[in-house]
Amino acid sequence: MDKLLFGISGLPIGSGIKKINYASGIDYVKSIGLDAMELLFVRNVNVTDKNKDIILKTKLDNDFYLSAHGSHYINLNADEAEKQEQSIKRLIKAVEGLSKVKGKSLIFHPGFYLKDSKEQAYNTIKENLLKLPHGEVDFRLETTGKGTQFGTLEELVSLCKEVKSCKLCIDFSHIHARGNGCLKDYKDFAKILQYVLNGLGRSALDDMHIHMGGINYNEKGEKHHLPLLESDFNYIECLKAIKDFNIKGCVILEGPLVEKDALLLKNTYKKL
Repeated sequence: MDKLLFGISGLPIGSGIKKINYASGIDYVKSIGLDAMELLFVRNVNVTDKNKDIILKTKLDNDFYLSAHGSHYINLNADEAEKQEQSIKRLIKAVEGLSKVKGKSLIFHPGFYLKDSKEQAYNTIKENLLKLPHGEVDFRLETTGKGTQFGTLEELVSLCKEVKSCKLCIDFSHIHARGNGCLKDYKDFAKILQYVLNGLGRSALDDMHIHMGGINYNEKGEKHHLPLLESDFNYIECLKAIKDFNIKGCVILEGPLVEKDALLLKNTYKKL
């Protein structure tokens, strides 16, 4: 990537189009100044043979970036081997759907610790990640928002070193929530980016996938997303760190105001 793109998770809300879909959503999001969309495959892969051609054409016409968020039913550390295999199949099916529209990154939460130690969960998840195909779509491991979920920054950076098919998705809001409001000022965000730089090299910062947005949390971690301005998430200092580290790639806004908050992020970044 040669620059930083800004976009939304799922469909926009303010287009005025009665039956908005991915294609019309891409047109609208591009028209208001955004560059990316994360398709939501969280319940099912909703790119099909019926809509793939119009989505692809609209993507190409708008020079648009597409990623997708994988199923919420993925647990590569499930107790039953059959459920682990089902998770792998869901990931492969999602990659096949995203490939039909020339999307770049599949983002997903790797799993849960359950009754295992963190080391045991790490090893099981790594074994399953190594079974994934290595192709044009990147598997992006997302930092998670609850202490019960596998997916600290340290765990995922280590996995990205060991599994060539995997790259990182930093969800700053999840890190903030998991740490019960731990990201307070510039140095907290810079520390994360420096850790990635030290662990994965400059190439990782030149091809980042980032989530951020307002978030509600308690001592157990993430509860739900909020509008940016109704949250204590310090997006301005986060963006300053992103700019100072010259991050390239894509920032996806997650939250109920969708494109409004995505534009707030992009416009704030441009003014820094």
